[in-house]
Amino acid sequence: MKHVWILNHYAYDSTEAGGTRHVQLARRLPEFGWTASIVAATTDLYGRTRPTCVGNDLRSRRCGVDFVWLRVPEYRGNGIGRMANMLAYLVRSLVPSELRGLPRPDLVIGSSVHPFAGLAAAILARRHGVPFVFEVRDLWPRTLIDMGRLRERSPTAIAMRRLERYLYRRACRVIALLPFAGDYIASTGVAAQRVVWIPNGVELDDFGEVAQLPRGRSRPVLMYLGAHGQANGLDVLIEAIARIRDDNALKLTLRMIGDGPAKASLVSLAAARGLDASWIRFEDPVPKHEVPAIAAQADAFVITVRNLPALYRYGISMNKLYDYMAAGRPVVIASGAANNPIEEARCGVTAAADDPVALARAITELLSMGTEMRREMGLRARAYVEAKHAYRQLAARLAQEMDACLSERT
Repeated sequence: MKHVWILNHYAYDSTEAGGTRHVQLARRLPEFGWTASIVAATTDLYGRTRPTCVGNDLRSRRCGVDFVWLRVPEYRGNGIGRMANMLAYLVRSLVPSELRGLPRPDLVIGSSVHPFAGLAAAILARRHGVPFVFEVRDLWPRTLIDMGRLRERSPTAIAMRRLERYLYRRACRVIALLPFAGDYIASTGVAAQRVVWIPNGVELDDFGEVAQLPRGRSRPVLMYLGAHGQANGLDVLIEAIARIRDDNALKLTLRMIGDGPAKASLVSLAAARGLDASWIRFEDPVPKHEVPAIAAQADAFVITVRNLPALYRYGISMNKLYDYMAAGRPVVIASGAANNPIEEARCGVTAAADDPVALARAITELLSMGTEMRREMGLRARAYVEAKHAYRQLAARLAQEMDACLSERT
């Protein structure tokens, strides 16, 4: 059995609230001749120490996969503290004693929630004389530039672009999560055959059969289950709910389940708009393994994407979107991204991004449909992820590319 090290600073297991891409892939890889160890950090995406990492036990087996947790400092915001946190992950991953005892790798993957994880993986792969695979989740620095957080010609952007191109050149394969990211990666000089699209997915076994739509409710439940960040456009969603109430279009309850830096301001916005708990309920995040049961309580889901054409011209691949679809529920999506899984699957209604009037109209349209029509949409959603986003299929594709990297070295 071949072994791969996966370096992902923010990797989660299914007992936590967050993206579980790599643990789900790792669980499936033994079917295709590979086992995996995941190298993560003791802090989560928001800089807080994970409850599961309190104490000195920084190695554990979670969901059938071996994890190593590198101790890094906490931080707040996106300033120097976060950069120190990232650099600490890079440095600690290169200390031999931190990874001692892991099976020797046959290949190393670095996942670029930030590029230093990719750099650490490239160095470790060279140290062990094995292939390096670079997984591109966010196109740094392109994403930061498109969001206005970094100037195109700033010294930081130039340094990050050089690091990015080094990692592309060094990698045996570049795995892109976004469907059209290969266009951007190829523009840096990477051969097209070395870029592979392996999107996010869903573990269908966790969801089981599609639950029946709830019946007999006086107020249908619209659910958002995911991060509460600036990029999620949830202020637009709250404004849309206020408009639905003011227009007396229908009565509904929006359940917003999750956490993030924008949550406090969203709670304040809802209060300022006079939206009490009968209209909007803010709830704590739930562990990944609880998502299927929570999702079954929804009549429909909603997802919003900012109107940033430059940022989303390479498409979207959001974990929560595939969870929504696996639950067999219709979805309202507010997005102008280059791809639209909801339109492709014919399982919901699309609205323009950053437009609360259009979003209110789309929500009203979907929830005013008959139960049978919404049920059929939900079944199409489930069929779509079964065909394209099941983690067993994605793990098979990953194993195939890793095998190809090994073959190319012989």
